[in-house]
Amino acid sequence: MKVLFIGDIVGRIGRRMVKEKVPYYVDKYNIDFVIANGENATHGKGLIRQHYHELLDSGVDVITLGNHYDSKNEIQRYINNADRLLRPVNLLHDYPGVGTEIYDLDGYSIRITNLMGSVFMGEDVNSPYLAMLNILAEEEPANIHIIDFHAEATGEKQSLAFALDGKVSAVLGTHTHVQTNDAHVLPQGTAFISDVGMCGFADGVLGNSVETVVPKILYGEKSRFSPPDEGRGVFSAVVIDIDENTGKSRSIFSINFQEEV
Repeated sequence: MKVLFIGDIVGRIGRRMVKEKVPYYVDKYNIDFVIANGENATHGKGLIRQHYHELLDSGVDVITLGNHYDSKNEIQRYINNADRLLRPVNLLHDYPGVGTEIYDLDGYSIRITNLMGSVFMGEDVNSPYLAMLNILAEEEPANIHIIDFHAEATGEKQSLAFALDGKVSAVLGTHTHVQTNDAHVLPQGTAFISDVGMCGFADGVLGNSVETVVPKILYGEKSRFSPPDEGRGVFSAVVIDIDENTGKSRSIFSINFQEEV
């Protein structure tokens, strides 16, 4: 089975890139299932109902979230009825929706888990590793299990991946919006990358306009990060080839397409 996993979708340009590139890559690589992180899809922060359906209409099968899961209050009114949307599973407080779910594809089961990191994230979450041990022990097993690990620290991502090597099909890092050059299959068959990257504005900072980020980061000024509505786009993703019977990954490679100037 071939899975296309798309990095953080940021704003209107990110949604446009998904709409334009998903059909192309699905056809080129004979993709069976598409997953995308959509926590930044609505103007760079959060996901409203309209954009949830827009991403599904663009060819995405399941959407995961991250630390901006609650940035748009509207999500609490629709997430319980959004069966293809996952929020972080290891939140310490009660929140609507679910963080891990099984989906069926041609008789094979695929479990997708949305997990949030605990290092440098500023969120109240349970230990990602303990959360995964509980899921593996208590939840229904599936032929394939893919984790979106939404975390800041590459060391935490690598550590979790090695701890789960052979127990899940893939541990795929999101959140930093910068694609890393370490996509590979671990010794026991778990595919891994520290960060898949993003889909969004290619000529800014993390998908946002330079003018809205630099003053805050460098000068300490008050500024709200904002992605532009128009501009050159980037599409970042990985393709994973997984053995449906063993749940182990055969290969993983990254995609980093950028529109020409």
